[in-house]
Amino acid sequence: MTADQVITVRGDAELVARAGHLFSGTQREFVCAARDLDTWSQPDARQAISDRIHGNGVAGFTVDKLLTPAALADEAARLHLHQVAARGARVRISSAPLPHETIIIDRRVMILAGRDGPGPREFTVTTSPALVDGVYALFRAAWESATDLAAYLRGDAPHLDAGSRAVLRALGAGYTDETAARHLGLSLRTYRRRVAELMATLEADSRFQAGLRAGEFGLTG
Repeated sequence: MTADQVITVRGDAELVARAGHLFSGTQREFVCAARDLDTWSQPDARQAISDRIHGNGVAGFTVDKLLTPAALADEAARLHLHQVAARGARVRISSAPLPHETIIIDRRVMILAGRDGPGPREFTVTTSPALVDGVYALFRAAWESATDLAAYLRGDAPHLDAGSRAVLRALGAGYTDETAARHLGLSLRTYRRRVAELMATLEADSRFQAGLRAGEFGLTG
């Protein structure tokens, strides 16, 4: 690519075919921001990209991965992130939404992921210094306010009594409020109050996030 060039590709295969060679020039820094592992970590694309990054293992070479709690939704994802960290990458979890899902290579090449939807995902690849520097600054601001993976997972688990755990399991099962309240022998008003209290205890902004936070703390059993 020439300076300031911008190209758009669709899907992992085209991204690797048209932009994969850019990863082979990585020398100093590889940064990645994503909501979860589905954006950049499809197995075929991940292996193809990894094979091209020759900076791995070189003194001074850094890999920074910034993710949201959605990346910790299952054990396979957690295991992958632990393996990434064990190989020397720095992994942090951002509780705030990320402004961009991006990969930036040596602050010279940037790949932005488009919105997820039906069909292959669209990716924008650019070497424009102004665009790269702008998004890199946003990445670093989000990075500084995020929490190291190990520290995030070590967080003190809140105490939940048997009743709260039962409500949490009902949420996880996807019951309607009416069905959950009837199943637990609670009035609808009491059930909804318990859900609100549970979300406050878990510092969750939504019921879905409450389920994620409970899973992180091992509270769903």
